Amino acid sequence: MVLFISALVSLASTVLSVYALPADVSQGAPQLTLTAASFGSGLNLAALSAHKLYFGTATNNVELNDSAYFALLDDHRMFGQITPAKGMKWLETEPERGVFTFAQGDQISDLAKKSRKYLRGHNCVWYNSLPEWVTNMTWTARELAEVVQEHCFNIVRHWQGQVWDVINEPFNNDGTWCETMWFKTLNTTYIPLALHAARQADPHAKLYINEYNITGTGPKATLMKKLIRDLKCAGVPVHGVGVQAHETVGEVPTDIRKNLEELVALGVKVAITELDVKFFTLPPDKAGLEQQRKDYETIISACVQVKGCVGVTVWDFTDKYSWIPGTFPGSGDACPWDNNVHRKPAYDGIIDGFKKGY
Repeated sequence: MVLFISALVSLASTVLSVYALPADVSQGAPQLTLTAASFGSGLNLAALSAHKLYFGTATNNVELNDSAYFALLDDHRMFGQITPAKGMKWLETEPERGVFTFAQGDQISDLAKKSRKYLRGHNCVWYNSLPEWVTNMTWTARELAEVVQEHCFNIVRHWQGQVWDVINEPFNNDGTWCETMWFKTLNTTYIPLALHAARQADPHAKLYINEYNITGTGPKATLMKKLIRDLKCAGVPVHGVGVQAHETVGEVPTDIRKNLEELVALGVKVAITELDVKFFTLPPDKAGLEQQRKDYETIISACVQVKGCVGVTVWDFTDKYSWIPGTFPGSGDACPWDNNVHRKPAYDGIIDGFKKGY
């Protein structure tokens, strides 16, 4: 039975009329004794030593069968947080309307509980990874509002007590709204609709808006700041901004700390949620690997220097399972471990970022 309450149905029309906008963590992380040596004992221990909540990674269910990979993933000294890269998305969790399939997300959620890691819910509303029953229909605003609310309510309720990327990637790089099916039918109101539904499902969840190309200042980051201000003024529950930080070697922004501080000043937390630093051409040479090390150090250090930046997550930790080659053919080697699950200089850059930033 769909866990959905009738109060949310009437909320749709309320949000559409009242909240139209113009054109922290789950329990259970272990208590560790930290010393100066912790900086060199693993990435998560380095993060904790720098007074961050965690250093984490995304993962996918199929990867859990790789014993060498799993041994690192399961090690709390290395990773204190997990994000399911696919298993909680709409296509996997609600393939038919009102029919919820939680198995993939549950597997990773159970792993997080067993190894006492934080879990990040990812994600409620995005324009990709949608089932055909969502994309092949012509919806009225009221109908689509109910669809958004039902989905957000049910998945957040199922995985309670987490941080959630409720909204994923709502903007274009030029600082305009992405013309998704959500925006075309609901304009910007789908944002507060989803956030209110998530809050209704779990009053204790920390609700984030997650976006790429907002690591430094620029049009996209400016629109994010405006959205956060508008939501806060309207009384919409929003607790954080996810800064994905998918970057390119040698092109990392120079004003990351300034940008993060401006976001935090709006009354929210920030988290680096999907960090990787790709090479456009392969294979990298020694100088390129050194530049990648420096780039990782720069990003980590900026987070450490901003009190409201709670932690860092890489978008998987080994090139073996990176999403980059499949999306950008000819590019890759973006992760701190290589295809053979051996550490790269980027690993040391992360450690140095935690040390120097602190």
